[in-house]
Amino acid sequence: MIYLDANATTPLLPEVLDAMLPWLTVGFHNPNASYRGAKAARQAIETARGQVATLIGAEPDEIVFTSGGTESTNTALKWLARLVGRKTGRVITSAVEHSAVLRPCENFAEVGYALSKIGVDGHGRLNIHELLEACAAAEEGGGFVSLMWANNETGVIQPVSEACAIAKANGLAFHTDAIQAVGKIPVNVREVSVDFLSLSGHKFHGPKGIGALYVRAGCRFEPLLRGGGQEKNRRSGTENTAAIVGLGKAAELAMQRQHEGADPVHALRDAFEARLLETIAGCEVNGDPVHRLPGTSHVSFERCEAAGLLILLDDLGVACSAGSACMTGKQQPSHVQKAMGFSDAKAKSSLRFGFSRLNTMDEALRAAEAVRKAVEKLRRVQGPPGIGPVTVYTA
Repeated sequence: MIYLDANATTPLLPEVLDAMLPWLTVGFHNPNASYRGAKAARQAIETARGQVATLIGAEPDEIVFTSGGTESTNTALKWLARLVGRKTGRVITSAVEHSAVLRPCENFAEVGYALSKIGVDGHGRLNIHELLEACAAAEEGGGFVSLMWANNETGVIQPVSEACAIAKANGLAFHTDAIQAVGKIPVNVREVSVDFLSLSGHKFHGPKGIGALYVRAGCRFEPLLRGGGQEKNRRSGTENTAAIVGLGKAAELAMQRQHEGADPVHALRDAFEARLLETIAGCEVNGDPVHRLPGTSHVSFERCEAAGLLILLDDLGVACSAGSACMTGKQQPSHVQKAMGFSDAKAKSSLRFGFSRLNTMDEALRAAEAVRKAVEKLRRVQGPPGIGPVTVYTA
């Protein structure tokens, strides 16, 4: 199987697994106890905290470990909503956010908050003029902005630095869902002064079920989960030492890779797209051609349905997805693609391919050939142009 769904999740790197194994066996102790084994576990957690902090340019004390990106995001948003209050609170986000942002924000609107969903252009980039208007409409300190760093479906990188500056100029707090960006491109909270940032380990070769929330020093903050007071009273629950260590190791490796310079994943994606465009008529690469994650390719195929292509590609040994993995199996067009102005037909004909550091050039080219075969087969079954797409359930 050629795995091209790295936006959904990535495999553990061998070095990450090796780092985790001791803490699943002999190092099983509760890190909050006082004996030797527990103290070793505590030290391992704090080492990982420093590794994660280094990856995003933070201080270790600004990192709060969570169960993943969704918890990190919900924690930040629900605290910010509580902080600004529903009577004057304005919640500002974009129309292309992940559901972990959109659903809480829509819930805030249901209970009285003013909600602004900023639109995007045809390439998926934020409409800055709309953001300026929404921020200006918010009362000083009476709202907050939540904007993703990079889109999970298209890989489009948003102007987070500019958006954060606009929010701060209007006295608004700023959260960023950086789950798709951290570990793939440089993210530095000292250069972009966000107040809160969400990240997740399994997006950059760490384990699932572990993430972190960055909380800028000096920001008011209350925990979502209360109990034993772990994470310095910022997130209760006994720490998952092995997963935290794995996240730390993945962060360390990602930082090393960034220091190496140009990301070779970029070359794999470009070669894959070039081969698709060369061999498949009616093929279109979507999203901003410049501001895009190095490993993400979002492509539409005329006279094809993504559902049928996914089945055919699975049979041909290629794993990819139709937009967000969280939305797979749902029949409605992706809200991200609709916000970009896609027709229903184009939205339903689009696939997302996600490359990682574990892919090879040979895999990229073989995957492109498999896509060509799948598209040609689906079009043959469908018949001449004008009949309309059909879904094929068998290869």
